[in-house]
Amino acid sequence: MPGSAAQRARCPYHDAAKDFDPFEMRDPFPFYEWARAEAPVFFSDELKYFVVARHADIKAVFEDWRTFSSENAQAPLRPMCDEGKRIMREGGFTAYSGLSARVPPDHTRIRKLVQGCFGPRRFRAIEPEIKAIVNQAIDAFAARGHADFFREFAYDVPALVLFKLVGIPNMDVPRVKSWAVSRALLTWGDLSDDEQVVHARNMVDYWNYCRDLVRQRHDDPTDDLPGDLVRLQKEGAEISDEEIAGVLYSALFAGHETTTTLMANGMRELLQRRENWEAILAEPQLIPNAVEESLRFSPSIVAWRRRALKDAEIGGVPVPKGSNILLLIGSANRDESVFSAPTSFDVRRTDARSHLAFGYGIHTCVGQQLARIEFAIALGELTRRLPSLRLAADQTIDFVHNISFRVPTALRIEWDVA
Repeated sequence: MPGSAAQRARCPYHDAAKDFDPFEMRDPFPFYEWARAEAPVFFSDELKYFVVARHADIKAVFEDWRTFSSENAQAPLRPMCDEGKRIMREGGFTAYSGLSARVPPDHTRIRKLVQGCFGPRRFRAIEPEIKAIVNQAIDAFAARGHADFFREFAYDVPALVLFKLVGIPNMDVPRVKSWAVSRALLTWGDLSDDEQVVHARNMVDYWNYCRDLVRQRHDDPTDDLPGDLVRLQKEGAEISDEEIAGVLYSALFAGHETTTTLMANGMRELLQRRENWEAILAEPQLIPNAVEESLRFSPSIVAWRRRALKDAEIGGVPVPKGSNILLLIGSANRDESVFSAPTSFDVRRTDARSHLAFGYGIHTCVGQQLARIEFAIALGELTRRLPSLRLAADQTIDFVHNISFRVPTALRIEWDVA
C-alpha cells in the first residue's frame, strides 16, 4: 500500500479491510492487531460502518457523547423486514432502551434512579446468595467428573443472581434466557427475514413480560429493582412505567448474558494457560485480578456502536455526520500503547483495569460491580472444590455469529473425582 504509515492511518479505505469479517468471533484478534497498526480507523463496505481499533480513539468516542450518539447501540443491525415490523407493531412492542441507547437529560435522570436501587449496597448484601447459587450449580455435576461449563454453570448462575435482584421466579429462567438470545440475534446478528420473524415474536413476548412486571409491582410492592423504581415513582421521582419497563428490558438481558460470557471466556483462558489457574489456586488473593484480566483479554463485548451527530474526526480520519461507527473494544483491550505484553494472559499483570470492557464515560455499565463479584465468587468456589479442573481434550469451541458479543456455544471441562 503506497504512502507512509501515518498517511495510511488517516485513510479509511483499505484493500485489506475486506478481510474484516465482523460476524466471525472465533479469533478476531489477529485482524484487530493488523488494524491497530495499519488501519486504526477504516470503512467497512460490508457493514457501511467506520470501524475504530485503537484504545485512545475508542475511549475518546465513548467520552464525547455530544458528538457520537449511543442511539444506534440497540438498533437492529439489519433493517427489520415488513412482517417483523407488523408483528412488533401489532404486539404493542414499544421498547426503546433502559440506559445504553439513551442520551442526557433522560439518560442522566433514569441512571441516577437506577444506580440508587441497583448498586454496591444491594450487590454486597446478596453475596451469600450468590455463593449459594454457585455451589448449587457445582453440586449438580461435581460427582460426575465432566460438564459443559457454559451450559451447566455459566448459562444459569448469572441469570439466577440477576433474577433474584429483579424479582423473577426461577421457573421463568428458561424463557427469559431464550428471549435474551432472541434479542441479541435480532439486534446484533445477521438474520434472514424468516429468522427475524421468529425473533420478533419473542421480542413482543419479552416486552409484554417486562410491562407486566411493572404492573405487578404497582399491585404488590416488593423489595427488588422494579419494586424500588415503582416506589420511587409513587414518591414523586420522574420515571414512567414505560421507562421502568425499559430498564427491565435492558437489565434482564445485559445483567446476565454478558456475565455468562465473561465466566465462560475467562475460564477458558485460565485453563488454556494453566499457569494462571495454578496461580489463583496457590494465591486466592489473585482472583480479583484474574477477573480483570479476563475482562481485558477476552471480553464479552468486543464491538459496540455509535453514530456521528455532526461532521467529526476520529484518529485524524474525517467521519461525516450521520455515519455509523463500530468501536472494537476487543482491539482496544490489547492495544500495545496501553498494555504491556498485551497478547499475554497474565493474572499478575498490573495494568488490566485500563480495559474498556464496560465501556467508558456516561454510558459505562451500571452493573459492572455485580459482574465482578459474581465471577470472583465463582472462581473462589471452583478453585476450592474442583482444583484439578481442566479443559476437555479435542474440543473445537465455536462462537455465536454476530457483531458484538463473543459468546461460546459450549465449553467442556473435566476434573478428577475422588
